[in-house]
Amino acid sequence: MKKPYGRQTKKRVKSILLGSLETQALTLLGQIPDEQLVGHLFSHFYVNDERIKFRSITAMGELGQRLAAKKMESARILMRRIMWNLNDESGGIGWGSPEAMGQILYKSPQLAMEFKSILFSYLDNRGNFIEHDILQRGVLWGIGTYLTAAPQDLDKTTEEFILSHLHSVDAIKRGYAVRALANAGRFKCNIIPKTILTDTEQIDLFTGWDFIKITISDIAHACDNQTKESIIP
Repeated sequence: MKKPYGRQTKKRVKSILLGSLETQALTLLGQIPDEQLVGHLFSHFYVNDERIKFRSITAMGELGQRLAAKKMESARILMRRIMWNLNDESGGIGWGSPEAMGQILYKSPQLAMEFKSILFSYLDNRGNFIEHDILQRGVLWGIGTYLTAAPQDLDKTTEEFILSHLHSVDAIKRGYAVRALANAGRFKCNIIPKTILTDTEQIDLFTGWDFIKITISDIAHACDNQTKESIIP
């Protein structure tokens, strides 16, 4: 008897994630039983291929939304698993977990009501601050993604923490901070460092299913009128 979390399902999930069409891929993933899919999506958070990792995060958002619609307690268990991955006591590093949390909350307002404060706290040095530099990128990404759906939830404290990352030596953090402010409708040229508007360093920015290569200054200029068109959901 084949195990439900067996190799065939794992291969199928990877094959679907490699597909070029987002809608088709998410539909196919949705046909896999949720209890089987969840573990395979988590496993792809740890691969070296950033495209597969981020596509898994997108799919996890769909899964979280689906679970919340069917049985909230199952969705809460998923969120607690993500939070545990980010806990020092878990013994691991929660690659992809803050991004997945943001994606799930973006898709599910019900879960956002319960867990958005926890997501924000990962940026707060008086809260559940995450010190790991790479995971900090993920927190900025996750918050930026969530704010697309609920820009009104960005409080002044979290905004200040995001603004502080505009001075980071890490170009990805700078880019993700600009994205988060833009998605919340808080991008204002008068409070943005001039260095951001002339920052020619390029980063790879995920657009929902694929990446685009873009300079920090181009991200900034694309949203300096607070039009939120375009670059990233």
